[in-house]
Amino acid sequence: MPVDFESYHPNDLPDEDTNGRRILEFLASHHKLGFRASELAEELDIPRGSVGTTLRRLEQRGLIRHKGKYWAINVEAYDAHTASVIGLQAVADQFEGDYYDQNSDWDSDLPDLDTEQTDE
Repeated sequence: MPVDFESYHPNDLPDEDTNGRRILEFLASHHKLGFRASELAEELDIPRGSVGTTLRRLEQRGLIRHKGKYWAINVEAYDAHTASVIGLQAVADQFEGDYYDQNSDWDSDLPDLDTEQTDE
């Protein structure tokens, strides 16, 4: 399938609900730690064989790195968009089910900051 060459970035995130995306989001939420493939498989409930293949693909795309048996997010490779997407998803996951998530009209009584207010 052809793509718009100018907007195509090979380091874009894997599609949502894929093993690659789950691994990236997990590593991003633990960006100072490295994990063994077996630990990722257990933590994310992904078959061990799939984890190894996925890690190699993510590394080839420059999204993760490894030292010995440990894998970590490649923070330096992220552009602002990628970091924002992962960060926002991590926050959404962390606060899923809280008051604001369960009450979609929580902001209905907030003042409209776009209207001009003058001091008289």
